[in-house]
Amino acid sequence: MNLALDVQLQISFWKKATQECPCGFYNHPEKECTCPPGAVQKYLNKISGPLLDRIDLHVEVTPVPFSELSKTENSEASAVIRERVIAAREIQEQRYKDVEGIYANAQMSSKQLKEICVISQAGQTLLKAAMDKLNLSARAYDRILKVSRTIADLAQSNDIKIEHLAEAIQYRSLDREGWAG
Repeated sequence: MNLALDVQLQISFWKKATQECPCGFYNHPEKECTCPPGAVQKYLNKISGPLLDRIDLHVEVTPVPFSELSKTENSEASAVIRERVIAAREIQEQRYKDVEGIYANAQMSSKQLKEICVISQAGQTLLKAAMDKLNLSARAYDRILKVSRTIADLAQSNDIKIEHLAEAIQYRSLDREGWAG
């Protein structure tokens, strides 16, 4: 099976597996969820924690209202975003140029994680608080550090700043106990 097809199948599975509730309208900006109390959490509990641990980014996406889609304000151009991503990939390419088989932050070993993802004392305090409050696993801890390193690379920052770490923690929404009400 080629890689593109494999990725498409995984995305298709994940979309089906993570629809937030049986009726499909939980957290919808305009439609009311018709599921009985507790049904959403029960439905979401079907997704195992170990599976969620292996996914770097958990992002809840709600439908965009027409008023937002039809705005005439200019947003950041795709070409600008593309350049930032290319620059971040080049940073990672340079970082791992002497390490065979590794070309991106997501592939870091635990040893490399300790060397490359150094965070300040304030960052350690924030991450400890998130670990305790969200009851995160060691695997989630590693993922947060890797994602925060990537966010720092996108910002062309040599250091992982507290805002990079905070953003990475935000991307663990499915780890939050009771996030579905």
